[in-house]
This record gives sequence, structure tokens and C-alpha cells, in this order.
Amino acid sequence: MPELPEVETVRRGLQPVMEGSKILRAEARRKDLRFPFQKDFVARLTGQIVTGLGRRAKYLMADLASGDVLLMHLGMSGSFRIEKADDAPTPGQFHHPRGKDGAHDHVVFHMSSGADIVFNDPRRFGYMKIIARDALDAEPLLKGLGPEPLGNAFDANMLAQSVVGKKTSLKAALLDQRVVAGLGNIYVCEALYRARLSPRRQASTLATKKGEPTDHAKRLVEAIHAVLNEAIKAGGSSLRDHRQTSGELGYFQHSFKVYDREGEPCGRPGCGGIVRRFTQNGRSTFWCPKCQK
Repeated sequence: MPELPEVETVRRGLQPVMEGSKILRAEARRKDLRFPFQKDFVARLTGQIVTGLGRRAKYLMADLASGDVLLMHLGMSGSFRIEKADDAPTPGQFHHPRGKDGAHDHVVFHMSSGADIVFNDPRRFGYMKIIARDALDAEPLLKGLGPEPLGNAFDANMLAQSVVGKKTSLKAALLDQRVVAGLGNIYVCEALYRARLSPRRQASTLATKKGEPTDHAKRLVEAIHAVLNEAIKAGGSSLRDHRQTSGELGYFQHSFKVYDREGEPCGRPGCGGIVRRFTQNGRSTFWCPKCQK
């Protein structure tokens, strides 16, 4: 499942050809993806100018001149492909042809910028929904989401307040979208490693009895910021389905310190530990038991 860096990478790829451009024609080539398309889905998009393209957690959000917002989720295998009549191949070190099997091209936006934006999704776990801007706060898909981990409001104090009294593990708390939005299994494992914190640690240890942030909370917030920013700069992580809109692979997976490195020596100088894996809340957790406490 794409996490925040992958979705942000896609947003940045779409922004130049989508933001400020009009949707001349929209196509929904099937009745549903993960959920059925709204009956007026195409009609509400056709002729609309995309005034802004943002992201909330793992959602792409296109603001329309009508006052509607197009909410888009990549699901497990969804991707966007940008096609232009004058496009030339752009092979590179991480280049990989974007999914071009027409059977899986389910939504197409024909833009006044001259680009066709194609949503390809073999597994059809992605989805799109149009929501009135003034109804976003009540939208079930968005309601209850926690702060953005790269937003100004997310700091050690906010994180500490979110976990006061929680009996759950630190990793489970970070995966809870109500605590912080957009984090997933990969980047939680990597951030915990950088902060030298065990995924088994009780989440409430990030706060004092008075609810103030501990040094653990401060280290963790710094690690979350660092790993997300580095991953975005690298174009995200390509493990199975993720590609950038250009067709290139993300390459942050080459910078993983613990994720998917079971049995390898810990890379922290002087540690000497071995990366281990265990199942936690149904997900694989990777960590170094020697330096993560």
C-alpha cells in the first residue's frame, strides 16, 4: 500500500499538468473500482478547472472551480500515467514502463494542458469520490484523521498528547491514522530504527505523567521528519507496484536500514546487532533488538 512519500511523489508529478488546467473530458471506463462511481461522477468533472492539487494523509485531493473536491486513493496497485502527444521515451537508471495494459486503464482525464492523465489499477482497490468542499469535515473517509507528520502542527508535544495513557505498542500507535496521518508499515519501521526505539515499547512512554514529551518523543518526531523527507526526495519506495508518474521507480528502498533486511547486520556503527522480523498487529515488523530499546 503506498504511504505518504509515494502519494506525495505522485502529487508532485501530476501538479504541472493538472493544476490550473481544465478537465475537457473525463472517462470512467467501468462502473466501479473499490467502490461504485457516483452516478454524476463524469458530469461533475467535465469542464471543471483544477484550482489546486493537494494531499491529505494517503489521499490526493483535486480542488475544482465548482467548489467540489475530487478525492483519489491509489489503493494497492493504482498509478497515474501522463500521456502527451509529443512525449519521447525518458529511460533512466530506475526507469520502468508504467502500466499500459488498456484493460486496467479505468479513469482518464483529458486536460486542457494537452495531457491525458490515466489511472491504471489492476487490482481495483483504488477509488475516487467527489465531495463538496464544505462537506469535507463530515466526510467519513477523512473524518478523524490525525495531523500531517510533515505539517507545522506535528511536533513532540502533539505526539505525546496523542499517546497519553495508551496501552498499545509504539508501532501500533504510529500506524493509527487518528494519531498521525499517512504513516505506514515501512516508514514507521525506519523511523523507529533511527530514533533507537523498540516497536514493542509502550506508546505512553513518549509522555511524562503530566503529558509532556519525553526525549523519546523528540527523537521520534525528528526521525519521522527525516525519513519522510528523504523518501519523498527519492521518489518513494518501489517494492511491488509503485512507480512515479514519469514511469520511474522510486529508489528509497535502497536506503532502508531495517525494513526487509531480516538477518542482516545492523548498519549502525558499533552496534553489532542483527536485524530481526516479527509479526505485530498482522504486519511484519523489522528492527534491531540490540540498539532499539
